[in-house]
Amino acid sequence: MMAIIQTKKLNLHYGDNHALIDIDMRINKHEITALIGPSGCGKSTFLRTLNRMNDIIRDVKIGGEVVFDGVNIYDTDIDPMSIRKKIGMVFQKPNPFPMSVYDNVAYAPRYHKVKRRILLDEIVERSLRQAALWDEVKDRLKKSALSLSGGQQQRLCIARAIALEPEILLMDEATSALDPISTFKIEDLMRELKKTYTVVMVTHNMQQAARISDKTAFFLLGDLVEFNDTEQIFRSPAHKKTLEYVSGHFG
Repeated sequence: MMAIIQTKKLNLHYGDNHALIDIDMRINKHEITALIGPSGCGKSTFLRTLNRMNDIIRDVKIGGEVVFDGVNIYDTDIDPMSIRKKIGMVFQKPNPFPMSVYDNVAYAPRYHKVKRRILLDEIVERSLRQAALWDEVKDRLKKSALSLSGGQQQRLCIARAIALEPEILLMDEATSALDPISTFKIEDLMRELKKTYTVVMVTHNMQQAARISDKTAFFLLGDLVEFNDTEQIFRSPAHKKTLEYVSGHFG
C-alpha cells in the first residue's frame, strides 16, 4: 500500500513541554487510520501537525519532517493554506458557520476564486451527497445551518471540508459530541469516504477504532507506542498489555 503522508522524527514542543517525541509514521492512501490514547498523550497534537494547524498556537516549536506529495510541508517556502486545501479537517464539535447550508459548503470554493454559480451548485450538491446529507437538506439549502440537528451539522462540516476535494480528511473526535445514532451514521459515512479520501481520525472510543479503522496508532506521553493493522492490535495476544492499559484508562 502506498503512503500518502509520512512523518520522520517529528518532534513538537509547547514551550518546555515535549508533546511529540520522534514520531515516525506512514499513513496509507484510502485507509482509515485511528489515533488512540489517554487524554494529553499527543494524538490531537499529532493530527494537527499534518496540516499545520499548530502554527497558530504560540510558543510551538516543530522539528523533523511531514512529507506530503514528496515535500516536507514545514519547509519555509510552503504556504500553509495550500496544505490545508489538500488536507481538510473536521473538529470535535460541529461548527457550522452562521449562514445558510449552501453558503457553508460554498465558502471555501468561493475563497479559492470559484465564482460561477453553476460550478458552485455542482460542488455543493456533490459535497452534500458525499456527506450523505443531500436528501435531508436539498429543500433547505437557503435555511440557516444552525437549524440542523447536531448530527446533520457535523455531516455539513464534513461536506464543507471535502468541498475542495482534499486528498486527506482529518477528524478530531468528530463523533464524541453526538448521540449513538448520529455516531453510527458518521461511521458509515467514513467507510464510504475512504474510497475517495484518506481518513485520519482521533478517537477516545476503542470500540470505534476497532469497528472502522484499517490501522491504529497508540500514543502515550508523546510517544508512538504501537502502530499496526487494527485487526492485529485488537486481536493479537502480543498486544494484550497495550490493550489492558488503554481499557483501564479510557476504554
